[in-house]
Amino acid sequence: MPFSGLMTALVTPFHNGKVCEKTFRETVRRQIEGGVDGLVPCGTTGEAPTLSRYEQDLLVEWCVEESSGRVPVLAGVGGNNTSQVVETALRVESLGADGVLATTPYYNKPTQAGLVAHFSAIALATKLEVCLYDVPGRTITNIEPETVSVLSEIENITAIKDATGDMSNAMEIMRLCGDKINLLSGDDFTTLPFLAQGGDGVISVASNVMPAEMKRLVSASKSGALQDAQEISKRLFPLFSALFCESNPIPVKAAMSMMGLITGEIRLPLTAISDTAREGLVSSMSDLDLL
Repeated sequence: MPFSGLMTALVTPFHNGKVCEKTFRETVRRQIEGGVDGLVPCGTTGEAPTLSRYEQDLLVEWCVEESSGRVPVLAGVGGNNTSQVVETALRVESLGADGVLATTPYYNKPTQAGLVAHFSAIALATKLEVCLYDVPGRTITNIEPETVSVLSEIENITAIKDATGDMSNAMEIMRLCGDKINLLSGDDFTTLPFLAQGGDGVISVASNVMPAEMKRLVSASKSGALQDAQEISKRLFPLFSALFCESNPIPVKAAMSMMGLITGEIRLPLTAISDTAREGLVSSMSDLDLL
């Protein structure tokens, strides 16, 4: 079944520089108790570029064990070397993940034909569902809606995480693909407009901080209770902004640290949140009684 609803892009907790199993498992349990519909380890929010292959495998294994089939696990397999991404997809399949979140290759700037070949290779190598991840702000290259339409013909390419922030892009994907592919917002601030226009869910950073509140926003949006959804979205918007005042996941790890959920350690080349950004984050969290 294609991925939908509220899915959390999980942070990776560190302790003294190492991945912390205890805190990660606690994080997963808190998300499930908050009512999320899926878990996404080893993505951008999980600092995947700084994780070793061994650490990635551990995080997926722990996530699968803690979820125990209650919610699906969509494991990040980002990379710009197709053969290595295929290898990672096969590893997470063996670990019990339900799908892979495959990022647009960064730096080498493939053509649209190259993107079709890249994502097709991943999908054909694994039995898992594949969710495309379009995030041109990080990768430069955009997966054009026509390319998404071509890829949607592959049976196990079932979803796309659209982090373009461009609603016209999202609408064109929906127009071209219909029900062949689920559309997931890749930005918290576009959750309501995505779902109000027929999108299927969101892969959220903010739900690390407040899973139950994000679940209320998604449920109201999907059920057509748009006035309720608008009120929730307006109330949460300052926090959405604060969580992206610096590169993700710097602010969200700072927020979770303030709440006593994780240590807040982050790996280079990312650094601790600046004092100015922290002030704004504290203000938005205080307004929501999160501190």
